Amino acid sequence: MVDLFAGGSVMDFVIGLVALEALGFAAWRVWSGRGPRLLPFLSNLLSGAFLMLALRNALAGASWLGIAPCLAASLAAHLVDLRWRWSEAAEAGKDTSKAAPSPRAMPATISLRAPKRAAPRPTDGASRA
Repeated sequence: MVDLFAGGSVMDFVIGLVALEALGFAAWRVWSGRGPRLLPFLSNLLSGAFLMLALRNALAGASWLGIAPCLAASLAAHLVDLRWRWSEAAEAGKDTSKAAPSPRAMPATISLRAPKRAAPRPTDGASRA
């Protein structure tokens, strides 16, 4: 089991699953016409796949000459994905550089302090019945 992880063989399996995911999604998208656009999805998927390939090469003991191109390809795919996202936001009329986050998207703040309790009201003996 140690050799499976130490040699990078497990990454071959995971990269294969990512390839199956890409093929399945592409077939479903072409068949149904639903879901996100194919090219932005694939650029996002490729970014992660190249990172996994770089990890596989590192686990297998490859030199930096085998790792660096995978990292560069991952960066390129990531930049393509960002370009798609920004162009979609611009087409929708959203200026993403100045947009404030919506209150619903913000997580609730967790306070570790005990809530303040109201001070007890002073009572005089005459108000009791």
